[in-house]
Amino acid sequence: MTVKLGVIADDFTGATDIAGFMVQNGWRVVQLLNEPNDSTPVPQDIDAIVISLKSRSCPVDEAVDTSINACNWLTQKAQCQQIFFKYCSTFDSTEQGNIGPVTDALMKQLDTDLALVCPALPVNGRTVVHGHLFVNGQLLNESGMQHHPVTPMTDANLLRVMEKQSQGKAGLVSLMDVQQGSEIIAKQLADLANQGMSYAVIDALTMNDLLPIAAAVKNMPLLTGGSGLGAALANIETNSPWGASAGRGEKPSAQGRKSVILSGSCSVMTNKQVQHYQKIAPAKALDVGECLHNQHYAQSLATWVMEQQITGLAPLLYATQPPELLKQIQEKYGASQSSAAVENVFGQVVELLQAQGYNTFIIAGGETSGKVVQSLGTEQLSIGVPIAPGVPWVQDLASGNWLALKSGNFGQENFFQFAQEMFND
Repeated sequence: MTVKLGVIADDFTGATDIAGFMVQNGWRVVQLLNEPNDSTPVPQDIDAIVISLKSRSCPVDEAVDTSINACNWLTQKAQCQQIFFKYCSTFDSTEQGNIGPVTDALMKQLDTDLALVCPALPVNGRTVVHGHLFVNGQLLNESGMQHHPVTPMTDANLLRVMEKQSQGKAGLVSLMDVQQGSEIIAKQLADLANQGMSYAVIDALTMNDLLPIAAAVKNMPLLTGGSGLGAALANIETNSPWGASAGRGEKPSAQGRKSVILSGSCSVMTNKQVQHYQKIAPAKALDVGECLHNQHYAQSLATWVMEQQITGLAPLLYATQPPELLKQIQEKYGASQSSAAVENVFGQVVELLQAQGYNTFIIAGGETSGKVVQSLGTEQLSIGVPIAPGVPWVQDLASGNWLALKSGNFGQENFFQFAQEMFND
């Protein structure tokens, strides 16, 4: 069976995001959590393979190298028909970021002159109009993303952002073109290629706009963007109900469940989720100074988690802070140093908890999720039922651990509680 789509995701939550959307639209999907090599077996009887990298905020050369290696494995060993470079629907990448360089490298590798740029995910409030990215109706740079601790977004114009960090020129397929259907979209893409454009930024205001886009780009070697387009690609192949919550997939059993929540994201929504959860469950904030200087800090945090009442709601450890406090922490300890220290402590904590029988990990934040799954030794995930759009329950096929890997701004305010309410009785 030919694998229709090979996805290279630049972080772990983004990978589960697109995998979950494709599963809900009828495709069989396997998610790999490490860069594959010659000894990595090719999953069988599936429609798409998603490779989770940790390349969003690493050095450019590293991001390019790992992405090219993943691309080669997907095209040469897995024989994928099409490659999709998946990044966040809020285009998390500064002027010096990795989206442009990775796109350029993949274009060269796949010998194509034009790549699609489609981050829109309207079901989660991410829309693109006139080439500008909006979050819940606000320009990206006014949505709270301008305060992101790793990739602050200060420009909503995707054409401008793309051109600043890459080698080519960007053109636009407008909303008017999109709403005229797939033939007009295909014509506009051909026109942009003839004009020497390298990147086709495409507008999308509703989820329905993504369907003709998917139909028009089925034969493009390289697509880039968010999970909405992945959902549409699966949907036009399977004719699944569009826009309905199919609820496909398994979910954790309540029996024998030992759970913990780790929140590293400082997004607007995650701050709301932490504030909501603090009122109803045990919660403890991480001390960045202790993360940096106390080698026993992870053990003390793990001990605190184990001392909480495990028959009720799971305890929460969080480094989530509002923008003003985050700024103070970064000024005191350094942005990259504090972020790395927090991630390392989270990684140590989950190792300690797993050794004590903890088997369910609810994680907020892409960087945190990447560190956690690596520390748990997870290599391959099956995709379960969605908790929220773009956030499915996933299960480690080797250990049986269940995880919820949530991008920062995804999910409703009661996400942490709702995820646990989904456990099977």
